[in-house]
Amino acid sequence: MKAYKYIQTPLGKYLLAENGKGITFLEHVALELDPRIEKEIAAGEMVEMDTPLLLEGERQLQEYFNGERQEFDLSLDATGTPFQLKVWEALRQIPYGETRSYKEIAIAVENPKGVRAIGMANNRNPISIITPCHRVIGTNGKLVGYAGGLHLKEYLLNHETKVAIENSSPQMDI
Repeated sequence: MKAYKYIQTPLGKYLLAENGKGITFLEHVALELDPRIEKEIAAGEMVEMDTPLLLEGERQLQEYFNGERQEFDLSLDATGTPFQLKVWEALRQIPYGETRSYKEIAIAVENPKGVRAIGMANNRNPISIITPCHRVIGTNGKLVGYAGGLHLKEYLLNHETKVAIENSSPQMDI
């Protein structure tokens, strides 16, 4: 049985879903639901409920937004082509608070001329934030392409940079 739950974040509502094996979906819910998920819900293939995995995912996401978590420790079960899965794994290797260009990801997955293909795989990432597609930027350093909108990408990058700086600066006891 597939299950989902809505999670409130500083960026608004997200939908988190799982299939009994792992997290399958995490996406910002703007005005409308992703058609793939909407179809599964309408067909009764996915139900809204609190499962242990969804509750753990919600807890880890809240820690992330509170600046208390920099790495996720959740079972993932994204559906994609072998190439997409390879790209998404490369995205999870980008350290918190850092960015990589589409070209750097293309090189990391041993497809140096596949920058456009990297962009398409990034766009198809079903598990945002946890698979940090927001950490991928243009070769020129500019923010480009983000399914939820560039304002969300900018917020996530600024959040991570701020937390990384706060965690790296020495704390003084008073």
